[in-house]
Amino acid sequence: MTTHTWPSSCAQALLDPQAATPAGLRTWNGSDPAQRWAVYRNNVLSSLVCALGDTFDVVRQLTGQAFFDTLAAQFVRAHPPRSPILATYGRELPDFIAQYGPAASLPYLGDVARLEYARVQAFHAADAPVLSADALRARLAQPQTLPQSRLMLHPSVHVIVSAHAVASLWAAHQGLIDLADVDVDRAEGALVMRADDDAQVIGLTPAAARLIQALQAGATLGEALDTTMQTPDGNTLDLPGTWALLIHHALITAWLAPGEPS
Repeated sequence: MTTHTWPSSCAQALLDPQAATPAGLRTWNGSDPAQRWAVYRNNVLSSLVCALGDTFDVVRQLTGQAFFDTLAAQFVRAHPPRSPILATYGRELPDFIAQYGPAASLPYLGDVARLEYARVQAFHAADAPVLSADALRARLAQPQTLPQSRLMLHPSVHVIVSAHAVASLWAAHQGLIDLADVDVDRAEGALVMRADDDAQVIGLTPAAARLIQALQAGATLGEALDTTMQTPDGNTLDLPGTWALLIHHALITAWLAPGEPS
């Protein structure tokens, strides 16, 4: 076997329990290479499953350990890590869960996973200066420019919109609210951001979540309002409350009035 094909064959054999032991393996003490390779394969798989469990802890709690381990092992074989930084491993897991037949009875599970991975992204996002209170007041003092203004939000901001109460489910599994009080079939949004050197989750109405998503996508404030004043599920937008949320948590990094370069 040539040197350049060795890493690929090893990776495939590590993730496929039916694969043969790579040719050319030798042990220092003459023991059976196949047995040693089997131990190594099991350790690699277990380490990756554990890493996913650390990131998707609420998903693991919702499914139970045995179910999660089976789910995670199948995911690992389908989506091996492409980076040595295991803290960011699992980007594809939410979509994988949505297509995973045994999880069909938990329709909210994929969105919970999406929220948990958003926390990883928020925690590792770049830092950025935010607008001062004086700068915000100056912009608000020009109401005629508001509809055509564009807001840039902090890089750590991520928004989830779900047909299920994903923010409440997450909060209940942190001990912040009683799980018995959560109506999982209630549509809910979640704002994920970094604050105090940790990733924070704030529950939103779907309307507020869609407004923030529209702003992130580059819509003007007027355009964002037009598309989110009345959401399909009937939630009316609380604009003052959403505005206060963005300001209170210092999430606005730039405010571009009409004609100003981005």
